[in-house]
Amino acid sequence: MAKKKLKDAVKDSKVKADAKKEENKIVEEAEKVKVVKNEIKVDLVTKPMVLPKKVEVKEPEAVKAVAAKEEQPKEKAAEKKEKTVAAEKEETAEKPKRGRKKAEPKTSEKVEGKAEKTVKEKEVKAEKKAAKTEKKAKKTEKTAKAEKAAKTAKTVVKKTEKTAKKETVKKEPAKTGRSKKEVKETENSVEQVAAMINKEITKEADKSDKPAPEKKKILFVGSEVLPFAATGGLGEVLGSLPKALAARGDYDVRVMMPYYSDMGEQYKNSAKYLCNYNVGLSWRNLYCGLFELKQDNVTYYFVDNEYYFHRDGLYGFYDDGERYAFFSKAVMDSFYFIDFMPDIIHANDWQTALIPIYNNCKYHYDIKLIFTIHNIEYQGQYDLKIMPTVFDLPPEAGAYVEYEGCVNLVKGAIETSDCVTTVSESYAKELEDAAFAHGLQDMIRKNSWKTRGILNGIDTEGYNPATDIAISHKFTSDDFSGKLQDKLELQRLAGLREDARIPVIAIISRLVAHKGLDLITQAMESIVRNCEVQLVVLGKGDRKYEDYFVWLQNQYQGKVSAMITYNKDLSRKVYAGADMFLMPSKAEPCGLSQMIACRYGTVPIVRETGGLRDSITDCSFGEGNGFTFAGYNPDEMADAIYRAIDLYYNNPDNWDKLRKYISTIDFSWANSANKYDEMYSWLLGR
Repeated sequence: MAKKKLKDAVKDSKVKADAKKEENKIVEEAEKVKVVKNEIKVDLVTKPMVLPKKVEVKEPEAVKAVAAKEEQPKEKAAEKKEKTVAAEKEETAEKPKRGRKKAEPKTSEKVEGKAEKTVKEKEVKAEKKAAKTEKKAKKTEKTAKAEKAAKTAKTVVKKTEKTAKKETVKKEPAKTGRSKKEVKETENSVEQVAAMINKEITKEADKSDKPAPEKKKILFVGSEVLPFAATGGLGEVLGSLPKALAARGDYDVRVMMPYYSDMGEQYKNSAKYLCNYNVGLSWRNLYCGLFELKQDNVTYYFVDNEYYFHRDGLYGFYDDGERYAFFSKAVMDSFYFIDFMPDIIHANDWQTALIPIYNNCKYHYDIKLIFTIHNIEYQGQYDLKIMPTVFDLPPEAGAYVEYEGCVNLVKGAIETSDCVTTVSESYAKELEDAAFAHGLQDMIRKNSWKTRGILNGIDTEGYNPATDIAISHKFTSDDFSGKLQDKLELQRLAGLREDARIPVIAIISRLVAHKGLDLITQAMESIVRNCEVQLVVLGKGDRKYEDYFVWLQNQYQGKVSAMITYNKDLSRKVYAGADMFLMPSKAEPCGLSQMIACRYGTVPIVRETGGLRDSITDCSFGEGNGFTFAGYNPDEMADAIYRAIDLYYNNPDNWDKLRKYISTIDFSWANSANKYDEMYSWLLGR
């Protein structure tokens, strides 16, 4: 009886142990499914999954295991039980034999007593072990149920999240005993969601991995650039346009100019020496040094040769042709040394006109060439005999540069450039007229298909009355009180009678004929004599005009001031303190002074020509930003001045509105830069 109980206990303990192992295996499988699902969820959210590899989901195996466990036939359990019983019988059958051999020396009574004692001890131990096993089995069963409940809850939460994200994947909560079809659908749904999310992530990654568009590489070449060295509008343009283009972000902008001794010491000290190389110019083999300075997102290069450029002044020397031939050759030879091959070289005026000619006849770089005419009056005209010796041009270049029996560098640049520009639309049209083209009208007409005009702008940050350090009293378009103080200061500085009620007319110009000085000399004395008005003149030029203004000042002391000089800071004081700005040019390719005057609330009086026509319109009939006249004669100029004086005295409210309005007009380089960008894109086809 004791043996039978012992066998049953051992048998039950083994059954329970097997059940425990099976349940532990199921729990482990469920844990693995949980880990894999979490990993999939993290991967889907945080990083792209590698496709088209299949996402391995182990959930179906676990579910199958659960289903198989719960649907296990009782016959299978019975078979296990029978096998266990058979094994126990065999083991028990063998034990008496071994016991009999060991007990042979003892009596049968002792053997039976010892056997009974052993059986009782084993029975007690087996019962305790069975109780513990049963307790653990119940605990494991509860844990497995809890895991199933948690799994079901997470599935429901996941389904809710997918619905909120408008995913169309349907997934039923995990249920015990699901069919193979349902398990397969669950697996496919997970894979579909993974594929969809991975597709979107990959798409965004592809977008971010796309390289940025290649920048357009532009090299500006000119004989002067602000703030390094300049004498006029060319320097203003090359000091502002490159910065405006660089600010767009899609241009790599470089500028080259000569390394003049007139450059400011601060720039000489900041420039970094790059290299030196020899430039061949006909029979000459010349030293060329190269310096670099980076500022405002623009790289500036300075071409050095002391013999050519370390002189007092920029122009006006007997060998200017040779000087700028050397400069142009140095530019064309520099690309290897600066490790930069531009898409476009933008040359300016006659000093750099040889660049497109050299490229066409000698270098043959795959580069687009643009030539800008800032003032066609200066054409670079020389004797044909010096074409090979000074300019280092081959005989075939004569077809481009020869014009009316001499070398004409501007004519050659027009012929060999890919595009020709002027500094205003009106000036581009005027150059087809002999009255404006100085003999090149036929060349302009011939090349009109590639000629366009783009109005220049001004540096609105540099010319800003609200921040200008050159003026004593700052002002804005909303508050002009500072301008009144600047007017009184200008009157004191110029030796005029201090009276805020009297209008001040300003002239800031080179004193030369094409600036309309002959009109002024014919009409200004009458205006000063007959009107309560004051005149301030700042500039220098031809001696006869300088002498005229000195005479006028002596005749009308307290009403006229002639400052025969040019000073940048002083010019800003005049712009800020004057009420009107007179600019009666005979020809004006663009003109910047009228735009600067507007910026300081000084009403311009201009002749309708070139850039003056494009930037200033007459306000006599209600709309406009100044006073204009069309004919080139002193009476029309005087009439425009009288209209301005009349508005100043007789309609002060409208005068105040006019000067506030013109101070808000956008003459910035941003507008011009957009038009240049269109031209560059057209040339490059991108």
